[in-house]
Amino acid sequence: MTALSPHLRQATPVVAVRGEGVHLYGEDGRRYLDFTAGIGVTSTGHCHPKVVAAAQEQVGTLVHGQYTTVMHQPLRQLVEKLGEVLPTGLDSLFFTNSGSEAVEAALRLARQATGRPNVIVCHGGFHGRTVAAASMTTSGTRFRSGFSPLMSGVVVTPFPSAYRYGWDEETATRFALKELDYTLQTISSPADTAAIIVEPVLGEGGYVPATRAFMEGLRERADRHGFLLILDEVQTGVGRTGRFWGHDHFGVTPDILVTAKGLASGFPLSGIAASEELMAKAWPGSQGGTYGANAVACAAAVATLDVVRDEKLVENAETMGKRLRHGLEAVADRTPGIGDVRGLGLMLATEFVTEDGSPDPETAARVQRAAIDEGLLLLLCGAWNQVVRMIPALVIDETAVDAGLQAWATAVEAGTSGAARR
Repeated sequence: MTALSPHLRQATPVVAVRGEGVHLYGEDGRRYLDFTAGIGVTSTGHCHPKVVAAAQEQVGTLVHGQYTTVMHQPLRQLVEKLGEVLPTGLDSLFFTNSGSEAVEAALRLARQATGRPNVIVCHGGFHGRTVAAASMTTSGTRFRSGFSPLMSGVVVTPFPSAYRYGWDEETATRFALKELDYTLQTISSPADTAAIIVEPVLGEGGYVPATRAFMEGLRERADRHGFLLILDEVQTGVGRTGRFWGHDHFGVTPDILVTAKGLASGFPLSGIAASEELMAKAWPGSQGGTYGANAVACAAAVATLDVVRDEKLVENAETMGKRLRHGLEAVADRTPGIGDVRGLGLMLATEFVTEDGSPDPETAARVQRAAIDEGLLLLLCGAWNQVVRMIPALVIDETAVDAGLQAWATAVEAGTSGAARR
């Protein structure tokens, strides 16, 4: 009898049969608050009527128009829609299917455009599971172990993770930038450096936001040394952080922007954006793919962008994110085992620690399981899986936020009481 790989273990025991808004319905007949959103994918909620209608109409018209063979209207419309929200100057797009593929497309473009071999990544970053993307990932060994040799030319520099270092943000930022300068002096000279790639908020690395000074420092060094700044907005884009792009919090513009996840409300679609001048430096034949810019996915993405605009979901992410964070901080204030609450918009996390401040993945796992009992679905992240993250759909309202917080408070009490008995 065939079965799924034993390593494809679900984070929850739920067998979903239907989704609506911020809720999933299991075959057990129970309704669950979904604060996972398919790992930040269902930005407009499960089965938003306008996205469903757009996909249904497209399925009946053209399912697949391979985009290096023919052009189709949904792709034209998507390029136009993205032009309304992309940073000024990023006016050329290439589409593919997954975040990993888009990251590798960005890397390929950077190396071809600059003629330089190396890429600098930030410690704690997650960029994907394919070989090149995994080689650039340092959020956990589970993503990069067991299939060496990895891609060469990857150099790691610190990220300003203030809580991990036990410093304030200013000190952590100053340290990270000084170490980057040292890296450029000792490991990868500017003449060998094609790009630095960074997430505006570390994802799998524990939901750690960058700082304005750090991002400005990266931009300044990229300009000074002639390498490119790539921002991996796979998880932080399309309103997730309370701005349309995560980097909007920091006042910088990338040379290459990577997007995926929330772009098409659950349909596989990713892409990179760069200036037309930079994109033209890609080598002929280096960009393509069978399923990239699938017509149904593009139609869903066009509808998603319309919903995000018309329903003011970016603004809602900021407002509901503040409400959710306030509630998380209130729970943390009365829970000794919580070391930190952090994030931006509706990309929030709680880190669990032991009495001596060490990561506490056991308690985090207990709390995550206890939340399921309360009808709340959550995910873990962080190097030790000691962080519980919340990424509900951007359509969430006050009622759902408050219900989630009530379930969270109960789950934390249940999970941390287990820690006290150890």
